[in-house]
Amino acid sequence: MSTTPEFDGPDDGADAQEVLRRGELTVIGRIRSASNATFLCEAVLEERTQHCVYKPIRGEAPLWDFPDGTLAGRELGSYLVSAALGWNIVPYTIIRDGPAGPGMLQRWVDQPTDTPADPDDPEADDTADAGPDLIDLLPSGRIPAGFLPVLEAYDYAGAEVTLVHADDDRLRRVAVFDVLVNNADRKGGHVLSGVDGQVYGVDHGVTLHVEDKLRTVLWGWAGKPVDDDTLGAVTRLSDALGDALGAELCCHITPREVAALRARVVALLRNPVMPTPDRRRPIPWPAF
Repeated sequence: MSTTPEFDGPDDGADAQEVLRRGELTVIGRIRSASNATFLCEAVLEERTQHCVYKPIRGEAPLWDFPDGTLAGRELGSYLVSAALGWNIVPYTIIRDGPAGPGMLQRWVDQPTDTPADPDDPEADDTADAGPDLIDLLPSGRIPAGFLPVLEAYDYAGAEVTLVHADDDRLRRVAVFDVLVNNADRKGGHVLSGVDGQVYGVDHGVTLHVEDKLRTVLWGWAGKPVDDDTLGAVTRLSDALGDALGAELCCHITPREVAALRARVVALLRNPVMPTPDRRRPIPWPAF
């Protein structure tokens, strides 16, 4: 079984996409930090190789509020929304057969930290002074310029810390995207800085629910207006939902969930302001 999205991401590369769709999959190792069965795989087609993340459907842990066996479809649905927006937030994603049966396959994002620094390189220590990560915990009262505070807390040693994220346009698009797909689990570790300079979002298995489930660490723009360029992309998404995208999504999530997505898109266009957190559970835990 293979599900090839109609809305391919603009920057993932047709060659890499073909390798993921048609290549022979070999499991390299299991990603133990994931709550569901998640594997790092290598897809090989002729002499081409592409690393990817593979989440078999039968390895999904049951959730009380998300029907069993639907997480892969939500991952693919979130990719389709990302591609329709033209933001390339979610790496290229498909559903296909793998070593453990049908599952979600997603292009691996290479990050600068994936390659250990060369101790003989005179510039190897530059990363030590690179400053905070895009999403980080910092000592309270020491928030650098260009970062937005989210909440105050205590670390495991009892010291006061502040959860912050960068005031970065790439990250702000992720925050808007999460509002649209109703992301219930935007942790700090689900935002990746690629070696290509892009900021990616991964792990979208608990998205696109009909009920309000938004839980995110990206509350720094709460109550702030959404800019015109972003609204232009949301308008294009609205148009696509009324055409082929809406029909494609119905193959992976329910018609009610597609209707709820449309309602969120319309609501943001009518009132272009980022939502504010409620008191129930606005931030996923753990936050990283």
